[in-house]
Amino acid sequence: MTNLTGKTALVTGASRGIGRAAALALAKAGAQVIVHYGNAQKEADAVVKEIIAAGGRAQKVAADLGKPHGAHELARQVRDIVGDRLDILIANAGISKAASIEELTVDDFDQLFAVNVRAPYFLVQQLLPTLCKGSTIIFTSSLVARAVAGSLSAYAATKGAVDTLVKHFAAALGERGIRVNAVAPGVVDTDMSNFTKTEEGRDRALSMQALKRLATPEDIADAMVFLASDKARWMTGETMRVDGGSKL
Repeated sequence: MTNLTGKTALVTGASRGIGRAAALALAKAGAQVIVHYGNAQKEADAVVKEIIAAGGRAQKVAADLGKPHGAHELARQVRDIVGDRLDILIANAGISKAASIEELTVDDFDQLFAVNVRAPYFLVQQLLPTLCKGSTIIFTSSLVARAVAGSLSAYAATKGAVDTLVKHFAAALGERGIRVNAVAPGVVDTDMSNFTKTEEGRDRALSMQALKRLATPEDIADAMVFLASDKARWMTGETMRVDGGSKL
């Protein structure tokens, strides 16, 4: 079993879905977890309580990452908690918008890039004083950064930007001994993929995949824990596909 005892981790968007699963998996591996949420306080409380009930350590922090200085505010709170060392940063928080080219609005576009690209960029910037040799940063990318799936052009563009940031951040921070990678899921059984709640939507998702079941948040979280661990010590600058063989 992966051992992250003594490590401190921040997971953004940790109140539900992949973020929730990642927070629980990190805590199970021994890490102290900071559970970030935007507006789902009740769900974040439940994650913290579950971790503590299992003998782990966790606390929650709130910040609106869609606001211009949301990442700065989150980083300030995290620095107050961890002091001068953060071992694991999982920049998972994200939003999606399915819309045709004709339908997408400027506000939609700006909000997608604010949450999915601007926020993780400046969160890394603001937390750099706490990221030391051996620290690791993990972004959440997506299948749609490399393949077309639905009317998600703007969302896909944000994930393409994330893949680019992974490479640039890995190159810039490698001399400090900081690793930077991403996990790219396909369709995952979360609220963001609510189209899979219908038989037609589920069949459409499975038709793209070599493995014929929907991914669970835990499938993705386990990959994140691997990247956070010493087992991935020689991996940086990579976007790791965890998508059940989607769009092969």
